[in-house]
Amino acid sequence: MEAELSPIEILLVEDNPNDVEITVRALKKGQVRNRLTVARDGQEALDILLGHSNGGAPLPGLILLDLNLPKVDGREVLGKIKAHPKLRRIPVIVLTTSTREEDVARAYDLGVNTFITKPVQFEDFMKVVSTIRDYWISIATLPPVQRD
Repeated sequence: MEAELSPIEILLVEDNPNDVEITVRALKKGQVRNRLTVARDGQEALDILLGHSNGGAPLPGLILLDLNLPKVDGREVLGKIKAHPKLRRIPVIVLTTSTREEDVARAYDLGVNTFITKPVQFEDFMKVVSTIRDYWISIATLPPVQRD
């Protein structure tokens, strides 16, 4: 019997169209059936999140965040999420190509929940998506979505 997946929405913040497509494919192949919203830059992510936190649609229950984004850098997006009273509980997974120790340290200093370096091979990326699904969607108890 397959466990029922939670109805949380996932916000993917990624500017690279190829990485968006690969992530969407991996989520579908990994049977992640949660609603997915894509923000293609840091400003769009903040607009979505701040719009939702001000009485719009429900907030996402999980954020997949790239660090190197146009308009507003992912590090700044992470800092604003974790400083905002209605957003700070949302688990944020940094999913980036960076392997720099200073990026890892800074992300954790800003409050990231998990830092994952994107694998190059699709099969390895599938394993990452399966792990995210298994832990963050099926196993972990996530905080309730903040509402007005």
